[in-house]
Amino acid sequence: MHKIAISMGDPAGIGPEVILKALADRSASESGIFYVFGDASALYESGRAAGLPFHWPVISLDSFRLHAPGETCVVDLANVHGRLVMGAVRAEYGRAAMECIEAAAYFCMDGTVDALVTAPINKKSIHLAGFDFPGHTEFLATLTNTQQFAMSFHAGNIWTVLTTTHMPLSEALKQVRKEHLVDIIRLAYRELRPFVPNPVLAVASINPHGAEGGLFGIEESMEIAPAIEECRQAGIPVCGPYSADTIYLRALKGEFPIVITHYHDQGMIPVKLMSFGKAVNITLGLPFLRTSVDHGTAFDIAGRGIASPESMLETLRLTLELLRQRDALSR
Repeated sequence: MHKIAISMGDPAGIGPEVILKALADRSASESGIFYVFGDASALYESGRAAGLPFHWPVISLDSFRLHAPGETCVVDLANVHGRLVMGAVRAEYGRAAMECIEAAAYFCMDGTVDALVTAPINKKSIHLAGFDFPGHTEFLATLTNTQQFAMSFHAGNIWTVLTTTHMPLSEALKQVRKEHLVDIIRLAYRELRPFVPNPVLAVASINPHGAEGGLFGIEESMEIAPAIEECRQAGIPVCGPYSADTIYLRALKGEFPIVITHYHDQGMIPVKLMSFGKAVNITLGLPFLRTSVDHGTAFDIAGRGIASPESMLETLRLTLELLRQRDALSR
């Protein structure tokens, strides 16, 4: 049975609530062993506020280092102090969230667990705590000394890969360069090939209507098309560039299962339209499988017991499925 680490996320957000709700669902709890890295008191308080029973064993981080139990449990970092204030932006909460991620990632790297599922963090809180990262992706890349990485999302039967991560649009556009695109296409093909039966990649254009032969821009002819051609010559099944306003329609019709886009909203708007609440974030390039829910901390509803665990359930389901596919391929 696969073992999966789950990081608590920001204790003041809905992460603890959706984790507890997901683990209470027998379809998830009976299909794997889950280790929730977090603060036990914060998890208990989130459960109490949501009217959820808390019946999982709690062990210390030191005890887990000595022996990882063969059952779902809470690995208590004991790093949230005092009364938990739901929906509050605090350095302490940001620090606690990042410490949970770091601890869980360590056990992924040493092989104790098979994958990492992350609950949402609050960017303001982690910045107050002194962590200068825009999100999980960049933090995990730094922890693992990963040089080439990318954000990807699974929605329905379509995979989306972003050539940039969390950055201003003006900076993302500067990344649309042949060398960078070649690296991302190669990375996406290598990382997704084990999970996609026919891993054809389609690359989006960046200008309206694919630049109309240069009328609306030159990135397609100068950077994107040459990158596609170099990868095609190397044997990668990649095509494009295709107009961004129709590429997902073509994907939905079955032309290709993997779409590569160039900045956050270009990829995330269609992903959330297709599968809001069920999309799963997967970081490509890390030395272990990392997945995440497709929503944020939702401070406005934290502690009210109304957060949906649907995205967390889908994330756990897909994580287990990807692990099974990887195992089957390695046999």
